[in-house]
Amino acid sequence: MNALLEVDDLRVYYGKVEGLHRASLRVPEGSIVTVIGPNGAGKTTLLGAIMGLLPSAGSARYAGADLAGTKTEARVGLGLSLVPERRELFGEMSVEDNLRLGAFHRFRKRGVDLESELTAIYARFPRLEERRAQLAATLSGGERQMLALGRALMARPRLLLLDEPSLGLAPRIVRDIFRIITELKKTGVSILLVEQNARAALQVADYGYVLETGEIVLEGEAAGLASNPRVIETYLGLAGKVIAT
Repeated sequence: MNALLEVDDLRVYYGKVEGLHRASLRVPEGSIVTVIGPNGAGKTTLLGAIMGLLPSAGSARYAGADLAGTKTEARVGLGLSLVPERRELFGEMSVEDNLRLGAFHRFRKRGVDLESELTAIYARFPRLEERRAQLAATLSGGERQMLALGRALMARPRLLLLDEPSLGLAPRIVRDIFRIITELKKTGVSILLVEQNARAALQVADYGYVLETGEIVLEGEAAGLASNPRVIETYLGLAGKVIAT
């Protein structure tokens, strides 16, 4: 498949400290690619650089076009959408207003029917429709993650960047979130998934990368990584050995 996103030798510095070291990866069109690794490995830094939120060296190409010099808002307009680790919702605004803000860059375009798109989001996340008038700050952790996903989808992304979508959620809610991620792939959305929950990420991904101390140290088909002894020992533990056998 053609690569929708191509990242080569991406480097990010925090002062004199290198937070990301020559990271290279590909996200083929219509696939789920995951980046797993420990806390502090540089996973969020990687997404920030791809979205233009952090200054970086190296190259990032999206749909064949070089993203160098492209501002974050313009990248959203091109079809990249980030769901950040902290959700970044507007707590004093309603659920529906948060969703509408997800389509801010499309308001001026003619023929955009936000009402029908809201209906589609509510069909995917019925709980959000039940709470459409509720303030975002009053939602549960799982509901906040659903709202963050729904808001990103209102931008009609071609590539969805997910930063730790399972963080802080109960196991049952985590299963729901990863089920939704799998369903999104079926709609044609490509996904770059950053996760500490390696087991869940590798179960839904097509391909994976392992990021440690700012550097890609392993990559391969997700099923192959799930059976890799190093990945099992470091990220999957004893339960991973059961999965791999």
